[in-house]
Amino acid sequence: MFYRVLSMILVLMGVPDAQAAPRAEYWAAFDHFATQTVQVDHSSWAAFLKKYVHEDVSGQTRVAYGEVTETDRGNLKAYIRRLSGLDPRTLDRPEAMAYWINLYNALTVQLVLAHYPVETIRSIHEGWFAFGPWDDPLITVAGHTLTLNDIEHRILRPLWKDYRIHFAVNCASLGCPDLNPEPYYAGRIEAQLAGAQERFLAQHKAVHQEGGHWVLSSIFDWYGEDFGGRPGVIRLILRHSPQWTGKLTEDSALKYDYDWRLNQWPAR
Repeated sequence: MFYRVLSMILVLMGVPDAQAAPRAEYWAAFDHFATQTVQVDHSSWAAFLKKYVHEDVSGQTRVAYGEVTETDRGNLKAYIRRLSGLDPRTLDRPEAMAYWINLYNALTVQLVLAHYPVETIRSIHEGWFAFGPWDDPLITVAGHTLTLNDIEHRILRPLWKDYRIHFAVNCASLGCPDLNPEPYYAGRIEAQLAGAQERFLAQHKAVHQEGGHWVLSSIFDWYGEDFGGRPGVIRLILRHSPQWTGKLTEDSALKYDYDWRLNQWPAR
């Protein structure tokens, strides 16, 4: 609730794109993993992504929300319901990580479908003091009612402490790292996270020059602590874009930007 109120105050002050990003908050409820695991079936999510996720001319993925059939809406709902019926504490760490990332992304797509057409996911929310749907209760897992913020900031970030999570979860916006066109799988999750990182850092929305300053994704501002602060962000960018060595430095003039328009297909 605090972040909702703060976001609304910022909007009233004339800062409509400001976001009071939640900090990682350890929650013991899901801090348990099995040594042996079952393999979670993500095949229906894979079929949905294959059918409705497309790349635009810039190589960015978009979702054909307006083309999703009632049958596929039902299949998505059934997939999410099946995930909610599992106890992720019976999974090992890689399987649980894939579970939570896929659940977050599938819930986000389902939210947009339930309100489509919308120009931005920020217009989807319950109550007055809201900056989008991230604090709305959406699902119950192992007896706990969860929001998207719970999944990202109370489970994924504190339990895995892997900044690449920010490149894997998708908020249905053009400024967000792309929705992966396939599910995350335990057996390939390290390679998939590395691929998501490479994809995002190579894109204009992650970093580009504009006039006499550099424009970085607001993700590096909101969650800077996960990247090691400003020095860590610069090191990360240069590690993946060595052509900017000597140009982008810790002393460079930086601006942050984020495009909240819906990641819909076709582009509008």
